[in-house]
Amino acid sequence: MNMIDLRSDTVTRPSPEMREAMANAEVGDDVWGDDPTVNLLQEKCMELTGKPAALFVTSGCMGNQLAIKCHTNPAEEIIAEWDSHIVKYEIAGPSFISGVQVMPLKGVHGVMDPDEITAHIRPDWYHYPKTSLVCIENTHNRAGGTVYPLDEIKKVSKVCRDNGLKLHIDGARIFNASVESGVSVKEYASCADSITFCFSKGLGAPVGSILCGETDFITRAHKFRKILGGGMRQAGIIAAGALYAIENNVDRLREDHNNAKHFAAEISRLPYVVIDMESVQTNIVVFNTTRDASKIKEMLEGKGVLVTNEGKDRMRAVFHMDVTAEETRQAIEIFKTIKS
Repeated sequence: MNMIDLRSDTVTRPSPEMREAMANAEVGDDVWGDDPTVNLLQEKCMELTGKPAALFVTSGCMGNQLAIKCHTNPAEEIIAEWDSHIVKYEIAGPSFISGVQVMPLKGVHGVMDPDEITAHIRPDWYHYPKTSLVCIENTHNRAGGTVYPLDEIKKVSKVCRDNGLKLHIDGARIFNASVESGVSVKEYASCADSITFCFSKGLGAPVGSILCGETDFITRAHKFRKILGGGMRQAGIIAAGALYAIENNVDRLREDHNNAKHFAAEISRLPYVVIDMESVQTNIVVFNTTRDASKIKEMLEGKGVLVTNEGKDRMRAVFHMDVTAEETRQAIEIFKTIKS
């Protein structure tokens, strides 16, 4: 059975052209700074973000945790949206790696109220940790791939500047946000002190993320990457895949968005599905069910569609380059066979 895999955009596989670029990559020892393909990738990402320095890392999680480590000191506090990746899926990394605690704030579609952020900045008092960093996620995974509006990011940025805080953007899917909104990655990045983005999701590379920021910040991050075991030798092989991704696979993300929106519109008519259509903005569809989500997932898998369930009545489908428009239509028809 040919499975239609909607579990995540991380399941994408390198295309033959990407594999060829990787096989032919010029390599050196990146720990020594001698890998020309890694260096080229970092320079390309500096151009894309407008930041003066960049560091190739193994994953978005590593990039986020390095940013938190470099922006904070132990016994401080960071603010992040309560359902964000940093809060939900990074295994208490801020406390384990950086010795900081997280103040989680509830957002709307992943967007935090700037006044709420201001209200939760700790006053300078003996009993309180110092608030030092705000983290936002664009697009927001668990909110359904929602785009963090540029005007809202600018408001958060001003709050940070006015209060002496740093701002980090977890931009794992920042290219999805850019394609959908028309706002360049550089304009998003200009609001923040640092930004990460991922090559191995919708862009289709097998490995890697990037962390971009000021030169001194990246110098510190480079050292902490080494401590965390993130030093890589002939990493140009995987950097070549990332380079191919950002040079060839950005514009096509709109196809994934279109497939996701079509899918959401069709399954929203089913009696057992409840979707907030305002949240369907890019390539992720999060929806609730009136039946046990784990049983629906099992039935779908038996019919050739893989999705994830997040709790008893919540499910997620993610569209990517390995899912065609025709496969999207097939998935819709399979969803229709599930009885309410």
